[in-house]
Amino acid sequence: MSYTINRILTGSTFDDADARTRAALAQNGFGVLTEIDVKATMKKKLDVDMKSYRILGACNPQMAFQAIGMEPRVGAMLPCNVILREVENGVEVSAIDPEASMQAINNPDLHEVAGQVRDLLAKAVAAI
Repeated sequence: MSYTINRILTGSTFDDADARTRAALAQNGFGVLTEIDVKATMKKKLDVDMKSYRILGACNPQMAFQAIGMEPRVGAMLPCNVILREVENGVEVSAIDPEASMQAINNPDLHEVAGQVRDLLAKAVAAI
């Protein structure tokens, strides 16, 4: 089982891919709670250069509320990370597959919610 849902946006600029990703997430009920500019962080902390790489912490509040109600410590695995990374022919967008990440928790009800979140993330990635 793959642990991410992926799409490569060929010929896209990084900023365009970022805007399109945020719009597609919003259209599917997700907000972006956190953002990490990995490229800038690595430059600042290690003085190394790397291609553009950004992590967006996406959250669907309704689904997160359901999951936390079922498993209070599941917040350690939230939000759903979506990465954008510059690749040779464009930008790759990869979203965590919540079904894969929730396998460590023995709760069938939570796995059902994870499947619903996966479907929403897959729709968002496909819509970019």
